[in-house]
Amino acid sequence: MDLDNLIEFKSSPEIKEKLFAYGIAKTFSEGDIILNENAYIKAIPIVTRGSIRVMRTDEDGREILLYYIKAGESCIMSFLGGMHHDTSKVKAAAEEETEILFVPIDKVSLLIKEYPEWLDYIFRLYHKRFEELLEVVNAVAFKKMDERLLNFIKMKCDLTKSHTLYVTHEQLANELGTARVVVSRLLKQMEAEGLVVLGRNKISLV
Repeated sequence: MDLDNLIEFKSSPEIKEKLFAYGIAKTFSEGDIILNENAYIKAIPIVTRGSIRVMRTDEDGREILLYYIKAGESCIMSFLGGMHHDTSKVKAAAEEETEILFVPIDKVSLLIKEYPEWLDYIFRLYHKRFEELLEVVNAVAFKKMDERLLNFIKMKCDLTKSHTLYVTHEQLANELGTARVVVSRLLKQMEAEGLVVLGRNKISLV
């Protein structure tokens, strides 16, 4: 793991060294569940390589994507839940092969007291996640599904730094909180309009 890429803003080398001294590093494969809803949070995850998708599940088991956590970032929901000894309100899964540093809750509290820039890091994350959640609410409330779908495909491609997305219609439907038949119909419409090219379990942006 690269210390220089751990935190997305400038911080003292001492913080990075202490994070690795306190934390436990683990590697997850694509699709692995990192955190389940209603699980108690004993450590804060910091992504050092790869990315995580964070979702919310309803009573019928349907999921909707809330946001992605990329390298150098952490989950603010884990911060809040862990600090208040509460259970997780979200589900997190590895979007790709991902390395995570798990820092125990008590050590996180210690760092907050010792290093003001660590608290600043947490507030920056809180602000970023709040804006992303507002965008999700805005999309669900005001945008049509075809617009949401196209924006989602662009976001996924940007995350993987590729014009081609390897995903099933079922996976897209799950992350958008809709039905597979709806996604399939809209993708065919987008292909007819020249926006995407469809293949077997893949979508390419034009």
